[in-house]
Amino acid sequence: MIEVKGLTKHYGPIEAICDISFSVEKGEIVGFLGPNGAGKTTTMRILTGFVPATRGTAVLAGFDVHEKPLEVKRLVGYLPENVPLYPEMLVKSYLRYVAEIKGLSRSSAKSEVGRVMERFGVASIADRTIRHISKGYRQRVGLAQALIGNPPVLILDEPTIGLDPKQIISIRQTIKELADEHTVLLSTHILPEVAMICGRVIILNQGRIVAQETMSDLAGDRSLEEVFMEAISVESEQPA
Repeated sequence: MIEVKGLTKHYGPIEAICDISFSVEKGEIVGFLGPNGAGKTTTMRILTGFVPATRGTAVLAGFDVHEKPLEVKRLVGYLPENVPLYPEMLVKSYLRYVAEIKGLSRSSAKSEVGRVMERFGVASIADRTIRHISKGYRQRVGLAQALIGNPPVLILDEPTIGLDPKQIISIRQTIKELADEHTVLLSTHILPEVAMICGRVIILNQGRIVAQETMSDLAGDRSLEEVFMEAISVESEQPA
């Protein structure tokens, strides 16, 4: 569902990512790990068509992001690190607006908005203004908008940030269940979250992939924490 080859992005003289290649199969939940500035968000923005790559290719659900950006956007649900909400709108109005942008008919939009609100526990605040809901609920609304239209690919950047412990447990379980119908690329700084949700992990550091492991391989002698620290320390010691 996701095929990335040689992806590179320069911001002027700064190389945000360099020659990244990986794939994510249908139904997989893959954790995208790395310290701040490793290139995770840049990669996700390229995959969702928000910024172009300097070179390399990214294909999602059979469509090249550069050549078919609109088709890719229709097939991808994206939760960015900073959730794009309109604070003056009601929760249900905002979600209906997103549904319209995604091309759903008015009748389909109404039922779809109801579905995602129930799934992410925001139906009880449907008539509240976004500016007057908590940070945790705003995060839930962001997750709900990513799922509108039932896209086959979900790209989630820090999906549980700002949630309380009870909400975190609920959202983690929901994300695990999404693998029945979706392919998920999940970025987070919470290593136990990856271990609980993901089947595989990709670790970035200084714009490069430094490790890829399955959770089953990590069930042996080395923990995810050990693999992560080893991967980023080895890369950071390499000469520039």
